[in-house]
Amino acid sequence: MTFILAFIPIGLILVLMLGLRWGAARAGGAGYLSALLIALLFFGAEPVLLAYSHVKALFLSLDVLLIIWGAFLLYMVADEAGAIRTIGKSLPHLTADKGMQALVIGWVFASFLQGVGGFGVPVAVIAPILVGLGFTPLMAVIIPSIGHGWGVTFGSLGSSFQALMSATSLPAHVLSPYSALFLSLSGLVTGLMVAHAASGWEAVRRLVKPVILLGLVMGAVHFLVAVAGFWNLATFIAAVTGLLLCFPLAKRFRPERYSTTPVKDNDPLEPRALILALAGYAILVIIILLVQFVTPLRDFLRQVSFQVAFPELVTGLQFVTPAATRSLYIFSHTGMQLFYASFFSFLLYRTVGLYRKPKAAAQILAGTTRKVMSSSVSIASMVSMAVIMENSGMTDTLAQGLASVMGQLFPLVAPWIGALGAFMTGSNTNSNVVFSALQLRTASLLGYLPALILAGQTAGASLASIIAPTKVVVGASTAGMSGREGEVMRKLLTYTLPLVLLISLFTLLGVWISSW
Repeated sequence: MTFILAFIPIGLILVLMLGLRWGAARAGGAGYLSALLIALLFFGAEPVLLAYSHVKALFLSLDVLLIIWGAFLLYMVADEAGAIRTIGKSLPHLTADKGMQALVIGWVFASFLQGVGGFGVPVAVIAPILVGLGFTPLMAVIIPSIGHGWGVTFGSLGSSFQALMSATSLPAHVLSPYSALFLSLSGLVTGLMVAHAASGWEAVRRLVKPVILLGLVMGAVHFLVAVAGFWNLATFIAAVTGLLLCFPLAKRFRPERYSTTPVKDNDPLEPRALILALAGYAILVIIILLVQFVTPLRDFLRQVSFQVAFPELVTGLQFVTPAATRSLYIFSHTGMQLFYASFFSFLLYRTVGLYRKPKAAAQILAGTTRKVMSSSVSIASMVSMAVIMENSGMTDTLAQGLASVMGQLFPLVAPWIGALGAFMTGSNTNSNVVFSALQLRTASLLGYLPALILAGQTAGASLASIIAPTKVVVGASTAGMSGREGEVMRKLLTYTLPLVLLISLFTLLGVWISSW
């Protein structure tokens, strides 16, 4: 009975989002209210415990939302200046080969956009470019959707990974190695799938060498950057490395018989414009490196912090949440570094005259607010639900039930739990918020290495986030496929399900090796 009660908030979200097609914000609010009532009436959560749970949820939400707000603001600063369009227009000049264009634009450039923006940006930006190059509308949506999934966890400047750390209280050096390894390996498979989506098995055979080279290089960079402590830049730097490698690599794949619509002669490549387009993200890298390595600057920024000491919390059923202290260093936070980069990038683009509208700043702020408001509400409500469930013992009840039922099969199931969370909420971040504490507790009960199970959670969620209905709707609308979202989703499933299965096998193999 207690297991069923503890499952109601998660089950309610599933029913509302999958059955009634509610948005994540509304469904998250309903899940939060149900968790609050069940914790109060059936799990002995007293008002003091619930009050501290809400304060903790506020801290966790702010920790994640600062990155989300900053990442999308920087994207809007660059997009309003035409930087994203410039980069997108420059890439087709590299090659006329249809399969190679899919790899460069739909895989590498999509990963770059995920690294700096996220929120459906890769598909929304790339699908129209691919349609203009001669790809069918369906493939124009499918290719970038597949192409960016491997980079979601460490994309958007690491917002999903930040959520994983915040929800589990485990540090980056514990979580990043396995998470980065699983996703880096899946990135190589993603490249093969993009080639297949572009031109079938013929393209896979013909482009297997550049796919392996790009996949190995981007995967290695992605892994090394993440484990070196720069997890917020892992997808971004890996994709930039891939883009640089594409320049010499694409010149080898120019045969006319594989070409799409050729690049027009009156649309020449402009090196100066491309350099300016990339300048905003170069500023971001410089700022992050300065904060990380210039000790006086880092110490100066960390002078201001918010700290809350949470006492030991005990429910009426004697479930104990240990005492803990939460700190938030606002001015050195990754989110604030994104705001700094946005400000200096705006000044640069305005100085060189890239903002042609008189109220560019107002439009940037308005666009950012519109885009992140719904996701902010959903994250805040789901964080609150997750914290209440954890502090009241509901998460522990679910974990014990899963441990007793699944047993040794749990490593295979863990990535599918993450995938389900991403599908129903539309977000790797939300999936980590809702399920990571449950995954952590279940792993502990079964004696598995928590970092492995949590890697399965976030990697499964990352790869499955591309089939979330909200993202499919955005992609379909930009490629002129409104009303055909079901066709898009069915096609995406043929690529997504094998990827999540691959993560399941990685998780099981990792558990097996770690038990030696």
